[in-house]
Amino acid sequence: MTAPLRLCVRRADRPLPTGIAVEIALRIPSEVSLIEEVVELVARHCFAGWEPPRRVQFRFRVALSEALANAMVYGNGQQPALCVEVRAECLPDALHIHVTDEGPGFDPASVRDPVMPDDLELPCGRGLFLIRNLMDDVRFTPPGNSICMTLRRT
Repeated sequence: MTAPLRLCVRRADRPLPTGIAVEIALRIPSEVSLIEEVVELVARHCFAGWEPPRRVQFRFRVALSEALANAMVYGNGQQPALCVEVRAECLPDALHIHVTDEGPGFDPASVRDPVMPDDLELPCGRGLFLIRNLMDDVRFTPPGNSICMTLRRT
């Protein structure tokens, strides 16, 4: 049995002065089994009212899945008592997705490049590589336990 998801959705009739049309906030336990449900829930609200191109949907879903997995597995050490926060801001021109864990953080620059010959056969280590290549902008907040990903709607 999985823990219930706590969801907060604010939807504006028209974009707010900040430009945000929809803002979603979730706090979930570090249970990898919840990733698919969380991605679908966030996507449903972010994509409400418009039909994004399939490539935008794909990039969004893969990047969010990888960010959640990294936060749960590496950030929170797969401890269900520790939570991951997801916040999505759906603007007219872009989607901003923030994923924050309760771990100590890390230095993103220290992550090895998974396409180096010595790393090609490793079973893990491609999450950040995928996120950086699928999203239009990726930023980490010190101490490295929060990622902000931006995907343009076009």
